[in-house]
Amino acid sequence: MKRRDFLLSGALLVVAAGTGTLAKGAEPEGAKAQGPLIISAPMLQNYAETSIGIAFAVSDMANGYVLYGEKEDLSDARKAVCGGYRVTGMNDKVMLVRLTGLRSATKYYYRIGADRIDYRSGYRMYVTGNEEAPQIYSFTTAGKGARAHFCVINDTHIQKVPFGLAIEKIVSLNPSCVVWNGDACTVNETIDEQVKIFLDPDIERKDYASGIPYLFCPGNHDDRGMANRHLEKVWMYRQPEERSSRDWDLGRNFAVRMGDIAMIGLDTGEDKVDTNPKFAGLFNYTEYRKAQTLWLKDVLSLKEIKNAPFLVAFCHIPLFDADPLHNPGDIYPDDTDSRYTLTWAEWQRPCARMWTPLLEKAGCQLIITGHQHRYRYDAPTKERPWGQIVGGGPEMGFEGKGANRHPDAGKFPTVIEGKVEKGKLRVIAYNLMSGEVLDNLTFDKRKRK
Repeated sequence: MKRRDFLLSGALLVVAAGTGTLAKGAEPEGAKAQGPLIISAPMLQNYAETSIGIAFAVSDMANGYVLYGEKEDLSDARKAVCGGYRVTGMNDKVMLVRLTGLRSATKYYYRIGADRIDYRSGYRMYVTGNEEAPQIYSFTTAGKGARAHFCVINDTHIQKVPFGLAIEKIVSLNPSCVVWNGDACTVNETIDEQVKIFLDPDIERKDYASGIPYLFCPGNHDDRGMANRHLEKVWMYRQPEERSSRDWDLGRNFAVRMGDIAMIGLDTGEDKVDTNPKFAGLFNYTEYRKAQTLWLKDVLSLKEIKNAPFLVAFCHIPLFDADPLHNPGDIYPDDTDSRYTLTWAEWQRPCARMWTPLLEKAGCQLIITGHQHRYRYDAPTKERPWGQIVGGGPEMGFEGKGANRHPDAGKFPTVIEGKVEKGKLRVIAYNLMSGEVLDNLTFDKRKRK
């Protein structure tokens, strides 16, 4: 029998046996008991001008979707399914839906939903139920007409107390978007662990990212562990049509115009060199950073980025450090050198050499980083015309672990706020433990070389 005839005959036999598609809500014989299918609030990911990602967790095999429109009652709703083109992203953990073709600086309303799928084989799959969350949420896209207001968090490391404090501060500030500037994770081996970090965190506001979109600059810990090697299963990449073929693997980099601010997101990668035997040759960050350099050169010339009055870059590991004892991240083959106090990069000289000349030429006023778990502001100088903020870490006034744990007043979490007021970029750094303002900085419109 020809292969095509064999497949068609098999399909007909399945239907003839009474195991074809069931109506929604019906259950095939032997179906298991059903609890709630949607088990988290939605999270807005990869804030952009004409697109946005929406992620949520499910308890069973499902096919997720988002209903969205510009009317509050969703009477004009369109439907987008998880997974993009061809086949949907059916799975039993996380629904990732990317909305594209949106209008710039426009408010949209949305609701999440999912069909429960009983998948038995390529010809035996059933919709056995449907859930739609009752809440209607909203978001506003980026663009030149958007409100120029961002917040930054970093180094949350799955610590619920500092993370909860950061979220409460962000809610009170109500920015247009938040940049999560790395080390959201530690070392995570399962998707379930990642779901608890991003979609179902152990904080009071489970819908913390349902109305405020987030951008993500990965930190060194966000690639450690089997699940973290493919974090895009929980925190999606941009769609392929949103980046060139050359930049296929740069799904986390972003160049976003938000009002008068152009925001650039870069990935500094690991804090250890690729040849360090601790990681068994499993990392390839040298080439990754080179690829980002080509991308950076291109996006800085985009009209919407080039013409923005203010340019702010974000990355996890600092691109400058005045302390001569701090490891610069290019000590081969294993990060060890008697000149430096630590065997991991406290700042990234390789990234600085590739990226900061391009940012300086474009007139970048500020680079916001994290990684060192201690707040610092490096003011611009004649030799280095951009300022750098290093955000604080998750420690609540202590340093060390176990018997080595001791008080340290310099260890506290931060939120960095940036907004345009009266023609200037105002940046405020908050100490979340004390509530005090650490810095209140202003930057004039940028000047290009």
